[in-house]
Amino acid sequence: MNKIWIVMPLLLVTGCQRDAGRDVQPMADPLGSEASAEASTEIIPLDDVRKSQAAAVSQRVANTEITVTYSRPVARGRELFGALVPYDEVWNPGADQATAVVFTRDVELNGHPLAAGKYSLWAIPRADRWTMIVSRAGDVYHTPYPGEDLDAVRFDVVPESGTHMEALAFYFPVVEGKDTVLRLHWGGVIVSLPIRVP
Repeated sequence: MNKIWIVMPLLLVTGCQRDAGRDVQPMADPLGSEASAEASTEIIPLDDVRKSQAAAVSQRVANTEITVTYSRPVARGRELFGALVPYDEVWNPGADQATAVVFTRDVELNGHPLAAGKYSLWAIPRADRWTMIVSRAGDVYHTPYPGEDLDAVRFDVVPESGTHMEALAFYFPVVEGKDTVLRLHWGGVIVSLPIRVP
């Protein structure tokens, strides 16, 4: 009987210990409260709806929040890479405001250290490899490219082929422990960006 009285308090103490991975506050509305309020009250005529509509995706990895905000251009039967999006030229994967990514803590992106903060994403597509650019210019329009002097990191990745994605999409297909993959997918082209959190 005495053993039960000793074990029970130990179970209560260990069961109530703080879990740092669960202390992160719930994700805020990535599009902002103004956007949510507008979306819930205003009826927009079909002719006034943007061709590339706003989107956001967030992922918590351990106690780090990663949020991507972007606009989603639609393929509409057009040839995309090497045509609509020229090869060997800097392109913002999105429309309207430049695609932005926010990291709440320092991360490694494709093996490169990147400090917590807000950045814009850019790419130089080619048939066999893409150069991905993360710019410290976090709040800019999708043209022009802010310039190499604001690059936080730049690296090459090999694109993959996949099923057709009509509207450009960013998503996290893998989340495991402290690792995730941020995927850019449009048409039949997929670019995967591995991310590791501390």
